[in-house]
Amino acid sequence: MDYFIETLALDKQQTDCLIIGLYENQQLSPSAIEIDGLNQGLIAQLIKRGDVTGKNAETLLINYLPDSSVDRILLVGLGKKEKLTAKLYRKALVSAITALKALKIKSASSCLTDIEVKGYDSSWKVRQIIEVFNDAIYLFSETKSIKEPIIELEKIAITVAEEIKAQSEAGLKQGIAIANGIDLTKFLADLPGNICTPAYLAERATSIAASSKNMTVEVLEESDMEKLGMGSFLSVSRGSRQPAKLIVLNYQGGNKGDKPIVFVGKGLTFDAGGISLKPGAGMDEMKYDMCGGASVLATLQAAAEMELAVNIVGIVPSSENMPDGDANKPGDVVTSMAGLTIEILNTDAEGRLILCDALTYAKKFDPEVVIDLATLTGACLVALGRVPSGLLGNDDALCNDLIQSSETACDSLWRLPLWEEYQEQLKSNFADLANIGGRDAGTITAACFLSRFTEDYRWAHLDIAGTAWRSGGSNKGATGRPVPLLSQYLIDRTNARS
Repeated sequence: MDYFIETLALDKQQTDCLIIGLYENQQLSPSAIEIDGLNQGLIAQLIKRGDVTGKNAETLLINYLPDSSVDRILLVGLGKKEKLTAKLYRKALVSAITALKALKIKSASSCLTDIEVKGYDSSWKVRQIIEVFNDAIYLFSETKSIKEPIIELEKIAITVAEEIKAQSEAGLKQGIAIANGIDLTKFLADLPGNICTPAYLAERATSIAASSKNMTVEVLEESDMEKLGMGSFLSVSRGSRQPAKLIVLNYQGGNKGDKPIVFVGKGLTFDAGGISLKPGAGMDEMKYDMCGGASVLATLQAAAEMELAVNIVGIVPSSENMPDGDANKPGDVVTSMAGLTIEILNTDAEGRLILCDALTYAKKFDPEVVIDLATLTGACLVALGRVPSGLLGNDDALCNDLIQSSETACDSLWRLPLWEEYQEQLKSNFADLANIGGRDAGTITAACFLSRFTEDYRWAHLDIAGTAWRSGGSNKGATGRPVPLLSQYLIDRTNARS
């Protein structure tokens, strides 16, 4: 999709469809007022007739305009003007692109940047238009021989006033980069596990690094990890025929001496549960256990596209978790890179086993902060559903920054406690700690486990088990979260430094 900024007056625009907003109680947006005047009060007549009310996410297509260079007008309901929030604005955008997809058109022009969303400027609104529209037109067809019909929409003009063109152009650049990152995350996650292996992820990381002059890549093999003492990580990969990879992307956009922000993403390209085998129903969705790793690669790509003045390291421990004669067994004890011994009580709690060694490895970069993201616990889905990702961490300022960025990005977080009392559940009679803490507070005890390996730096953990993909039905597939959140966090940090 081609997105661009347009400053032409509405009476001079040529497009297949012009998108304008409409509030409840017969209130017109600025562009709707102008279009109404150019078309003999047509919109006012439709409102008076009751054809459209302006309720949020309601749409009405006007498919014929005599003597106009605009072929169609799409009216999009915004709800009550005084109650329009960031999320309701995005909901209206979703309804707009849903209506556009049903039309056989090649171009559209959006006037929805003239809508007032309290606390947000045109740059933010441009970004949201691109992110929402691009998300809706994503279609995975890589492994299909019979291709689905392609959406004909090719160009989206985003109409803004001349005086905010520069600000809007900044939003355009950010929006396209973030949308591309979301697309990459969804594509990698939607690929089947027999294609998207640890080696495949490493190849994609190499390609991402090659596309940026400020990025390098290093891929550690199992022999390298063995020398580093990553016994916990390697214990997971033993059950798989696919060799594990530790992928490290290093983006140097900031000053040479600046400490990097380090992202660590769980990259389990398929999780059968190991000897503690998962139930067969829904096991196909365990190809999504690498969404954390995919999001790290995509966020580094987006940062490079935005040319952010910040240093970032992305670490992706990647493996499969399969049942095999050499796989971990319940009761086994392994030694982590940090020297702590771990009793494996459940081989399906493998994500923390690969993350703990990657988090120890992150220390070598002398990080400003470390943020890990992982589809770690089904307990997070039970606790929070599919709306927010879970957030836990050892630093209040970092967690507060992430929450603020999540609100701006409309990529929600909810913080859970990381109290010392929960550590009691990880006690083991045979090792320094166990890899599970029982049924109670599973998301918290998983983070407590990781916290034992992050005591030397500021750290936050994102549990994305409920938000990284949608299950079942026609909507089944990866969401691309939390790429918007992580990208916004990087933008915020860059702005704070400058």
